[in-house]
Amino acid sequence: MAGHSDNDLGLPEFDDPVKVALVIAPYYTKISEAQLASARGVLEAAGAKHETIEVPGSLEIPTAITLANRLSNFDGFVALGCVIRGRTSHYDVVVEQSAHGLMLLGLQGLCIGNGIITVENMEQAEERADSERLDTAGGAAQAALHLIALARNWQSTRKDVGFVPGSYQVAEGDDDDDDPESFPV
Repeated sequence: MAGHSDNDLGLPEFDDPVKVALVIAPYYTKISEAQLASARGVLEAAGAKHETIEVPGSLEIPTAITLANRLSNFDGFVALGCVIRGRTSHYDVVVEQSAHGLMLLGLQGLCIGNGIITVENMEQAEERADSERLDTAGGAAQAALHLIALARNWQSTRKDVGFVPGSYQVAEGDDDDDDPESFPV
């Protein structure tokens, strides 16, 4: 999880435009507004375009990211929300499963910054949402941008393995290349 560190990597620079989805579960309005403002500020400072997707709760964030990845053209994602411990074990389930879902998507190659705040009380949530203090959302946006930059860097050096479309060549002097019966079976 990004943020909470004195190690600021700065913002990566991009030659081609970047498009990021901010996926948020806006359960606590004040916290959500602060998270969105911070994440948007970081993305805009990097020149990234962004869209906001709202979902009912933090458990739905990995599913929304999966759908957006399959059906749209986002380069990366920032997961935002806030889970405050209550008197039941529901907190543990939401925290573990949302983080696990995001981790699995990341291992599949999606560029995701995890800014879901998980705390004991509202005071801790406000501290983590505040861009002047711990700034979890800004750190998550920065993390997503760094992962996008990393993916783009490695993408240019990727080598094909196996059959490469368009690599088949017909031998010189073969004048039957238009006759389907001349192809070997």
